Amino acid sequence: MTIKFGLAFASSIAIDGAKTMEICRRAEAAGFESLWGGEHVIMPSTIESSYPYTKDGKIPAQPDTPIPDPLIWLAFAAAAAPTMRLGTCILIVPQRNPLILAKELATLDQLSGGRVELGLGVGWLEEEFDALGVPWARRGARNDEYIEAMRTLWSGPEVEFHGEFVDFPKVTCSPRPVQESIPILVGGDSEVAIRRAARLADGYFPGEGDVDRLSSLITRVRQAATDAGRDPDTIEINAMFGQHIEDPAAGVEKFLELGVGRAMVPAFFFAGPGGLDRMEQFAEAAIAAAS
Repeated sequence: MTIKFGLAFASSIAIDGAKTMEICRRAEAAGFESLWGGEHVIMPSTIESSYPYTKDGKIPAQPDTPIPDPLIWLAFAAAAAPTMRLGTCILIVPQRNPLILAKELATLDQLSGGRVELGLGVGWLEEEFDALGVPWARRGARNDEYIEAMRTLWSGPEVEFHGEFVDFPKVTCSPRPVQESIPILVGGDSEVAIRRAARLADGYFPGEGDVDRLSSLITRVRQAATDAGRDPDTIEINAMFGQHIEDPAAGVEKFLELGVGRAMVPAFFFAGPGGLDRMEQFAEAAIAAAS
């Protein structure tokens, strides 16, 4: 088994065209396999919602921290790095119209020659949903039905769908993806996220970086897949590499033991002066350890 390396949240350290071109080209040359962009449409000035991935419940970002639209950013990146896969980490699916999103993803998949992956979450920031005028309640059920509706649209011409949140007669959404179906990664550490990943995902992307807690999450998602009648090996594990950044070889060894398929390396480590040089040095050490 080998480990792939994705550059997570790359869109948040490369905003303008020139910087995006540079990070894409240098990451590709360094051996990263994929580029990933995160999402928040807006950042409320007052946040009472608890961020699930820090001890104090505070998101590690300022109100004006750049968070470009990931799909537009990835469309630019697709041309700058023609061999790399392109993913979202994560896209907040219940905030979007599923028919429009299906069209956007299929278009990006066509433009990139079949390189798109949809990493999704149901959202934690209620104030953002309020600002967008999107219902917060039952967002998980909405998310799951949206995924089903998008997969239906991608499956062929003249398809129909009749659900609680999405309802349309026979329609055709063209172009459809180059891939038979765009791979879907489910993010999150909750029991609901684990069950969702086991039920409908091609990959699982927990936010946890601690090896022991990550091991527990992987065990739980594999068991949930078995309980759902799925082969656990059909769910690729994508895991944050943040805690291992100073010792890539040790991190790779631990990830191999856990069965991680892709190490997601936060691009924030490579922000600022000399950052891309550090990125290349990290990639040289990590990829050597993984080979």
